[in-house]
Amino acid sequence: MSLIIQKFGGSSLADAAKIQKISAIITRSYDAGDDVVAVLSAQGDTTDFLLSKAKEIDPECSGRELDALLSTGEQISTALTALCLQKKGYPVISLTGWQAGIHTTDTFSSASITKIDTAVIEEHLAQRQIVIIAGFQGVDQEGNITTLGRGGSDTTAVALAAYLKADICQFYKDVDGVYTTDPHRDASAEKIQEISYDNMLQLINSGAQVLHDQSVIMAKEYGIALEVRSSITGAPGTIVNK
Repeated sequence: MSLIIQKFGGSSLADAAKIQKISAIITRSYDAGDDVVAVLSAQGDTTDFLLSKAKEIDPECSGRELDALLSTGEQISTALTALCLQKKGYPVISLTGWQAGIHTTDTFSSASITKIDTAVIEEHLAQRQIVIIAGFQGVDQEGNITTLGRGGSDTTAVALAAYLKADICQFYKDVDGVYTTDPHRDASAEKIQEISYDNMLQLINSGAQVLHDQSVIMAKEYGIALEVRSSITGAPGTIVNK
């Protein structure tokens, strides 16, 4: 039995049909006997929509209240996915960042994770529940909701993998792995089966957008194996390690 962190991006959660697909991926791992923690982004363009609503009120908005608003996007995703899994008969619980024990600095809109108190997550895993966690968010020392900025959900997933000592951290994307070039634009692009952290960072610096650089840097620091997989098929993808 393994502990797997599975991260799903906004495009994989855009509608009910896609939530059904990622739920099937989650339950496949659970049915195989693995413990599963899923980290979710906001659906589709939800974050941009929420930001536009805030700017209708105050074009220069920032700070505590904006973070409180933007964090709701991920909460919608986690609740909908938990409802889907519950409907299928699986034991599941959704947690916000602060319910999951994710503590951060107090820099609103670009906070950094300072520690994760994993007790609540571990308690639910011990009960063989699937744990669905809202990415991109946490809580500062004063109890304020914070958001992590660019790549925040990816960072959440890798940090959870480090603190929970997970066996692997899987990222589900609209591609089935890491390619030598963008497969959507270049028919000759070749899929890479395994790549080092440093070479992955080189690809990111060259424009590849499949992973965020900070999540790869953190994975290298803690020795967390990453895997990029397809959110459509769930088939094995590219391993990032060493």
